[in-house]
Amino acid sequence: MYASANAALIVAQPTLHRAGIVTLLQEAWPAVGITLHADASGLLPILSQQLYDLVVLDCAVLAGPACHFLEQLRKVRSTLPVLLLTSNRLSADVRQYLETHRTSAWSWLPYHATPAAVAALFAAHLPAEAPERARPKPAPRLLPPTPFSRRELEVLRLVVQDHCNQEIANQLCLSVRTVESHRRALLQKAGAKTLVGLAVRAVQHGWVMV
Repeated sequence: MYASANAALIVAQPTLHRAGIVTLLQEAWPAVGITLHADASGLLPILSQQLYDLVVLDCAVLAGPACHFLEQLRKVRSTLPVLLLTSNRLSADVRQYLETHRTSAWSWLPYHATPAAVAALFAAHLPAEAPERARPKPAPRLLPPTPFSRRELEVLRLVVQDHCNQEIANQLCLSVRTVESHRRALLQKAGAKTLVGLAVRAVQHGWVMV
C-alpha cells in the first residue's frame, strides 16, 4: 500500500544544514509531510512501498560507493525526484553516472548553495501552494506585479543572492540602517517571518530571477 503524496523524505545527518532545509520546507510548503532519516540503511525498501514528491539525499550518509547506491535507487524508483547534496565539487564518478543516466528528476546541490537555489529546486517538484485547510493563516494577497518599490526589489535581489547588510549597502550606496529598514519592509509585505522564507517566496512568485 502506497502512502499519499504531498510528502518529502530527507536522508541526512542531524546537522544545521539539514535543519535549514527542514525550516525552508515548513515555511514554504506547510502541508508537505516531512520524514527524516539519518542514514541510508533501509531506504530502498521504504521507497519501494511509499510515494514521495521529493527525496533529499546527502551523499555523505552513503556507506558504500555512491554510484552503486544510485543505480539501486534508479531501479526502485526511476522517476522519483532526487536532490543529491554534495560538497562544492561533484565527484567524477557521480558526475559521470548522472550524465550517463540523464533525467530531469535528478539534480545535485552543493552544501553552501543559497536559499534561493534550494527553493528553486524544491519548487520544481513540490506544489506551488499548500491546501487552504493546512495553512495556519491565509497568505497575504499580493497586488500585481509585486507589492514592492523599485528600491525594495533591488534589496530583495541581493538578499536572495545571500548578501549581508553591509554588502547590500555598499552595492546600492545606502547606509546599513536603510538596508535594515528595507529588509523589514520586505518581510512584512511578503508575509514572511525569516529571510529564508522571503527568498522562497521571491522565487515562487517570480519577484527575482535565480
